[in-house]
Amino acid sequence: MRPIVLRLLLFLLVLGIGVGIAYSILKPGDELPVYTPGELNPLLVDPSLRRSFDEHHILDFSLTDQQGRTVTLADTKGKVLLADFFFTTCGSICPKMTSELERVQAAYKDEPRFLILSHSVTPEMDSVPVLAAYADQHGADPERWRFLTGDRRQIYNLARKSWFAVKDSGDGGPDDFVHTENLILADTLGRLRGFYDGTDPKDVDRAIGDIAKLLR
Repeated sequence: MRPIVLRLLLFLLVLGIGVGIAYSILKPGDELPVYTPGELNPLLVDPSLRRSFDEHHILDFSLTDQQGRTVTLADTKGKVLLADFFFTTCGSICPKMTSELERVQAAYKDEPRFLILSHSVTPEMDSVPVLAAYADQHGADPERWRFLTGDRRQIYNLARKSWFAVKDSGDGGPDDFVHTENLILADTLGRLRGFYDGTDPKDVDRAIGDIAKLLR
C-alpha cells in the first residue's frame, strides 16, 4: 500500500476517534435517563399510566404566576425545568424546599434556559399578591422562578399525571391534598429526567449537577 494512502487512512482514523470523543463530551444530557411512567415507582404514577412505557412529556397547562402573568407550556419551550409543589403557609417541608431552591436559582441566575416552577397546592389561599410576597421573601427572580396558582384540579392533575410528584391518588377536590418533598427535572423537550428530595441538600446538589448536564 502506498505511503500516501496509509497516511490518509491514519488521518481518517484519528479524525473519527476525535469526532467520537467530542460527541461523547458534548451530547446533551445523555448521562441522565429519560423516564417513562412504567419505569417509575408505581406509587408515584396515576393508575391510568402505570403500564405506559411510551415517551412521556409534561402536560400543557395554563396557570398564573406571582406577577399576574398567564404561564403555559409554550412559555417554557426550550428551557430546562425544575418543578415542585408547595403552599405558602406550610410549616414543615415547604420552607426547607424553598430554601434549597434559592440555592438552585443562585447557581443558574444568569441562565435564561433554566426555569423553576413552584405550583401552589392551596391556590384558593395562595393568590397572586400572596405569591408575590412569598417570592420577594425568598429573592425569587420572576424570569427564573415562577410561583404558580390557578385551578386546583388542574394543579393536582399536573402533580399526578404530568410530573408524578406525589405518592397518593385523588381528584383535586376539597378533601384532596398534595404534600410532597419531590423536585422533578424535565429537559427542553418536556421529558422527565430526574427526581430529588427537595429537603436534602446533598440531593439538591445532585439536581444542580444534573441541570448542568441537560444545559450542555
